[in-house]
Amino acid sequence: SNSQTIYGTKTMTDSSKRHNLQKKAYHVEGLDCAEEVSALNETVGELDGVEDVNYNVLKARMTVTFDPDTVGHEDIARAVEEAGLRAAPWDEADSRGGGGGFWERRGRLLTTCASGVFLIAGFISHWAIHDSFMHALAAAHGAGGREYPWVPVVFYVAAIASGAWFVAPKALSAVRRLSPDMNLLMMLAVTGAAILGQWFEAGTVSFLFAVSLLLEEWSVGRARRAISRLLDLSPTAARFIPPDGEEMREEPVEEVPVGSTVLVKPGEKIPLDGEVVEGRSAVDQAPITGESEPVRKEPGDEVFAGTINGDGAFRFRATKSAEDTTLARIVHLVEEAQSRRAAAEKWVETFARYYTPAMIYLAAGIALIPPLLLGGAWGAWFYRGLVIMVIACPCALVISTPVTVVSGLASAARSGVLIKGGVFLEQAGGLRGIALDKTGTLTEGRPRVQNIVPFNHDTEEELLAIAAALEKPSEHPLARAIVSYAAERDIDPPAAADFRAIKGEGAEASIDGRSFWIGSHRLMERKGEETPEIHDKALELEDEGHSVVALGNEEHVCGLISVADPVRPEAADTVRALKDRGMEEVLMLTGDNEGTAAAVARSAGVDGYRSELLPEDKVTAVRELRDRLGEVGMVGDGVNDAPAMATSRLGVAMGAMGTDVAIETADVALMSDDLSRLPWLIGHSRRVLRIIKQNVSFALGLKALFIGLALFGMATLWMAIAADMGASLLVIFNGLRALRAADV
Repeated sequence: SNSQTIYGTKTMTDSSKRHNLQKKAYHVEGLDCAEEVSALNETVGELDGVEDVNYNVLKARMTVTFDPDTVGHEDIARAVEEAGLRAAPWDEADSRGGGGGFWERRGRLLTTCASGVFLIAGFISHWAIHDSFMHALAAAHGAGGREYPWVPVVFYVAAIASGAWFVAPKALSAVRRLSPDMNLLMMLAVTGAAILGQWFEAGTVSFLFAVSLLLEEWSVGRARRAISRLLDLSPTAARFIPPDGEEMREEPVEEVPVGSTVLVKPGEKIPLDGEVVEGRSAVDQAPITGESEPVRKEPGDEVFAGTINGDGAFRFRATKSAEDTTLARIVHLVEEAQSRRAAAEKWVETFARYYTPAMIYLAAGIALIPPLLLGGAWGAWFYRGLVIMVIACPCALVISTPVTVVSGLASAARSGVLIKGGVFLEQAGGLRGIALDKTGTLTEGRPRVQNIVPFNHDTEEELLAIAAALEKPSEHPLARAIVSYAAERDIDPPAAADFRAIKGEGAEASIDGRSFWIGSHRLMERKGEETPEIHDKALELEDEGHSVVALGNEEHVCGLISVADPVRPEAADTVRALKDRGMEEVLMLTGDNEGTAAAVARSAGVDGYRSELLPEDKVTAVRELRDRLGEVGMVGDGVNDAPAMATSRLGVAMGAMGTDVAIETADVALMSDDLSRLPWLIGHSRRVLRIIKQNVSFALGLKALFIGLALFGMATLWMAIAADMGASLLVIFNGLRALRAADV
């Protein structure tokens, strides 16, 4: 399911009914933030027969699990209307593009514009009737006589009605549910201003609040579009030959069977995940992995949906269906991530839940206590209470945090960092230590030939050719590394005969009638052909963390080949960057031997290392690091390091592109093999948290300032709503800065 559980609802206890449960999705018009979610939980969530309600705010979708014998679709639709919203079955809404007809898509914009036009018309008509701009302006500010001609009053009433068109139903719902919200705050302020005869200010409050809600809808829509652009990465159709067919055809990607041979032409997007079977090209994987350089692809290499082909044509065999590609899983997890909300989001929502009724009581107290107990003027203090009610609107506070978090998640996904929830985005910025797996994290995870040391007048080429011939039948990683290196140097190995494996030590074979052997240092010692010079060289290579392969014949040792899993070129810079980000300890964990671990640790520049560890030993090491520092992360391959990842505060999968288990098990997945994304993630997290703190501090500070001004009679209704709208606008734009993947 792509739904996001934002609030839990009641669970049915009658297990006998569970087999009858149905699940249905609805498109809910106006579902933009936590206010609407809370209202729906109080109406839909409390229906008899409803077991669970999930929400996907980014898609304005509500998924209801219910017992059809107890509650029906009509009951659910009525409950949505009680919350001041409207719902349509998701399949019908989806067929219309998810947004309904013209009124559903443009209604809020039209009513807001109409409110503004009527407001201006009312002011101009007042000016024209009295032929005095100053008279109209003084009346607008509640001075110079409060008698309004009926013509501008009609226009102001029209401005109020237009601006409150979408607000009034939600305010009435809040009254019925005895759950005050910002919609009720605004309607009380508008009604109070009208009662006082402040028609211009009542119209202004209605119009500016409508503008504020329009901005909120736009900002959430911007975040929705940022996520939907991930979907646009994948083409909708593919040219392919079915597994049991012979003719090429073009069909939607959803209809391409697994195993089909798919053709990709130069410049096209790759439609599915698969394995290249014919042709070569360079593929731009930046849309998913964030890699800056195209990656060469040839037969046997993996390709991924949504990446862009270069200047070569090739064919690949589809290995996954359209709904199961790496890109599809990324989109699903990014959508789902919003349900795992950061602590800052939860704090803002909890604060707003108590803050709104508290502000209503404060405004009522200011309006009533001074006139009743201190002899104050009723009109003046009632007006000040209305001003406080307007400035108390928590709109800017409520919308800024989720917009910032969703923007941060979307920009990270575009940069090749898949963060599986706002809570993990927040946790990344609070880390004080990092544990790094060695193989595949600090190293490339693929053994490569490092040194070729010939003896007894043999050349490097001769040594490598014979070694490749002897190792060709073997599947051992060291053997594969030697054979691959020979192929890279265009060395064609001679034919080997009478091949015989030496268990645990190496192999023997005949080449051109001569007997050769290849194997470990131990095999060389057993053969009795090791000289002091060769022994010293072998130890030197082993001290550098290399595995030594010896090659010889019946007379002498021909040479040594050292093989090692090379440290990533960016490893040392990444470790330094992590320390610059404030990491108090960067620890390497490995199951490899002491010598190899020490060599990699020196090269990478980590603070310490632990070698020869089993998976449970890694868990112990992470737990000890956590006890010392508190907030620590674990970076590994997402499979054998999963227990240690679970023990840490934040589990990060390295190089998860195309690795199902890594994407599913980690809290964060670095989609490419770029270790430098790790310090970037920490910096990005801290940047998003800074934006959230800026928004919350600014919104609360502005409200405190205007409450003080209102108490001294220095703030008007239109000033209060303009300040609130300005605050909403500023925090929204500030939050949307997180969409930009800055160099952090």
